Amino acid sequence: MSSRYAPILCVLALLALFIPPARHSSASLPGPKKTLRVMTFNIHTGVGVDKKLDLQRIADVIIQERADLVGLQEVDRGVRRTEGLDEIAELAKLTRMDYAFGHNLDYQEGQYGVAILSKSLIQKIDHRKYENRREAERRGMLRVEVDVGGRRIDFATTHLDYQRDDGRLFETEQLLRSLAEVKNPLIVVGDFNDEPDGGAYKLMLTKFVDSWVGSRAKADGFSYSADKPAKRIDYIFYRLSDGVRAKKAWVVRTLASDHLPVMAELELR
Repeated sequence: MSSRYAPILCVLALLALFIPPARHSSASLPGPKKTLRVMTFNIHTGVGVDKKLDLQRIADVIIQERADLVGLQEVDRGVRRTEGLDEIAELAKLTRMDYAFGHNLDYQEGQYGVAILSKSLIQKIDHRKYENRREAERRGMLRVEVDVGGRRIDFATTHLDYQRDDGRLFETEQLLRSLAEVKNPLIVVGDFNDEPDGGAYKLMLTKFVDSWVGSRAKADGFSYSADKPAKRIDYIFYRLSDGVRAKKAWVVRTLASDHLPVMAELELR
């Protein structure tokens, strides 16, 4: 080799020492799996089986179960029957979580509806009231978007008509329409007031998987009533198309409300 090329080769060799090797694009590699602990809990406005209002008991259950996302039903804000407390703000403070509230109806100078607690900061909020045909109580759906370890997740909670199957079915149709365009991984929880042989539950299964079934839980999953559980009406649903899998599901024993909270550990791929 000619000596005149030697300086050039030396420079190239030095540059190679400082230039990092090429890396594959992160978009081409599968992301790490993420596990979420999800809860649905009808808190009966914080009133337990003993008829006592005690939000600390509700918060203790959430903390004990290390829930990342919690869908709450029967939540009061400034209502006389619950001492004018802003229940979701108080629960957020007690659990050190972010929150959102869905105001479904006015009651005793305050507001009543559904709510969400999240360990991750809530990025977006969407609240929809359902049309209803006969039931006096107005109901609705609350959905939030959160960032969990760099991944966007949508999480929704609802509370359906407790009197009539056709009312629950009508509300579920509206729920599914409102969620149809959600692109992020989507989890839906709530008190559906519907057992597994009901029309609303069966309609949900056309788009979602019941985490109790998906996890192959062996217990009965009864969540109502808290002191004598005999019905499975509280659910956690997810979409298989989102790469979500239910690792396990369980019911938490507590008398802090007239419902038992239902938990699921979900794996996001």
